Amino acid sequence: MMVAASLATLTACSSSGGTTPKDADLVRADAARATVGQADLTAAAQSTNAFGLDIFHAVADEKSTNVMVSPTSLATVLAMLLPGAGGQTAAEMTKTLHSPLPAAQFANALGALNQNTVQRALADKADLQQYDSTWTQKGYQLQQPYLKALAAAFDTGVHETDFAGAPESARQTINEAVQDQTKGLIKDLFPQGTITADTRLALTDALYFKAKWADSFAKGDTSDRSFDLLNGSSADVPTMAQDAEFAYSEGDGWQYAELPYQQNHLAMGIVLPASGSFDGFRKGLTADKLSSMTGSAYNVKVDLQLPKFTFDTSLQLKDQLAALGMTSLFNADQADLSGIPATPEKLSVSTVVQKTHVAVDEEGTTAAAASGVGVAAGAAPGQVSKTIVMHVDRPFLFLIRDTVSGQILFLGQVTDPRG
Repeated sequence: MMVAASLATLTACSSSGGTTPKDADLVRADAARATVGQADLTAAAQSTNAFGLDIFHAVADEKSTNVMVSPTSLATVLAMLLPGAGGQTAAEMTKTLHSPLPAAQFANALGALNQNTVQRALADKADLQQYDSTWTQKGYQLQQPYLKALAAAFDTGVHETDFAGAPESARQTINEAVQDQTKGLIKDLFPQGTITADTRLALTDALYFKAKWADSFAKGDTSDRSFDLLNGSSADVPTMAQDAEFAYSEGDGWQYAELPYQQNHLAMGIVLPASGSFDGFRKGLTADKLSSMTGSAYNVKVDLQLPKFTFDTSLQLKDQLAALGMTSLFNADQADLSGIPATPEKLSVSTVVQKTHVAVDEEGTTAAAASGVGVAAGAAPGQVSKTIVMHVDRPFLFLIRDTVSGQILFLGQVTDPRG
């Protein structure tokens, strides 16, 4: 995993063992990566997934369009902020993140979880990269415990820029870094006006994923097939087909199939609600239900048809996070981020953004996500022999997860494969 990466002219700290040159702009505490036990890794994965379902519901339940979020990316950027929070703000963040762990312990666990996922992906010859970057105003001193927390959990430090004198230039620099980290897929993470002269700190997490299916779909088997839309009409969309063995489960009103990427440590899960039940099923989906689907899947031959799809999602998430319980974080009078600045100054979060991209075809999947936070001053069944039929010809949900830890990297819905 790559962390603390910025523009190509700067340097990245690598937690996967690579050696990188020192960056003159990087302020970093001398702290080794934290050692994390399996219990904390499991807790971090479960917390991230539960938080991810909350965010997905908050942004998707009232939408009839294609939507994707990255639970891992958003949880990570908030975990980077969490060690600097105190009092009610820290309690609200911890509760909203579903974490049973203290702030620094959760940050350490999530950082290690991300690192393990990336290393498994690299061993599988998949391309999975994650960059954690922090930017602060030139000359703005941060507390050493906070810098040590960033180093121990995410192997990163802080880049200095000039928010006060040139906020638009700083915004463009950060956005260009994220664009570079996601290989051009995520552009303009922070919209115009979200970085101002009052910004003191900006945190970003960028996640890039590209992997081939363990067994690719034959392009000759792809053809236009009818897909039912939410408005009652239908459209012909390019649909892949494969008759093969997949991990599969089913229940009252749903089917689940898991498509592994090469070496099987990462996979895409497809959740297909019964015809006409998409909205109600989506709203009732919980992390526990999703875990039950994945945990009860068994290998069986499946006649699978799956549309190709490509789309982007852009979200501003302050209101959704506040509605989930992070209320004081965005209130200039109530926020407690006192563990960040070396010289006391009232800070609060001014913006939380996420952008995602996904493309699924016969060869595999390309997906990317970037999340940003701006901090401102002032304010199982047995094997069966029959072939299961699963034709994804109506709105469905999908996820990309680490099959070892269970951590969900991406979670989304497709209501119209045409984008």
